[in-house]
Amino acid sequence: MPEKRTLERARKDAREGKAPTTQAGEFVREEMEHIREGKHGARSTKQAIAIGLSKARRAGVNLPPPPEGQVSEKTRRSAERAYEAGQSGRRRKPSARRARRSQGADARRTVCGKPSCARAASADGSPPARSRIA
Repeated sequence: MPEKRTLERARKDAREGKAPTTQAGEFVREEMEHIREGKHGARSTKQAIAIGLSKARRAGVNLPPPPEGQVSEKTRRSAERAYEAGQSGRRRKPSARRARRSQGADARRTVCGKPSCARAASADGSPPARSRIA
């Protein structure tokens, strides 16, 4: 899922009448940052561009898949699926089971309203702050 500010930037570009490739550039920029931070296994800039374009298509940017013969059939089909997912206004909500699990995980992370709270640290089984510092 793209970050909120990335979606906002892309929507701003769309409102200003900028090209779909410019809008998609925001998603690619986000992926480049993720790779620099080591967030996922992708290493090369080509992978970052591919992931970013796919996210842009899924987010509804009007960026059609590449024409036949330009890229592999597998890549084109994947881009087609992502484009269709973004163009159809249908948003699937997560299953009830997944929603419950994520709510439970959030509750365990924040005990007193803040993740950095001492009780939150004790709830996850980590040693108290005094022994962590030493």
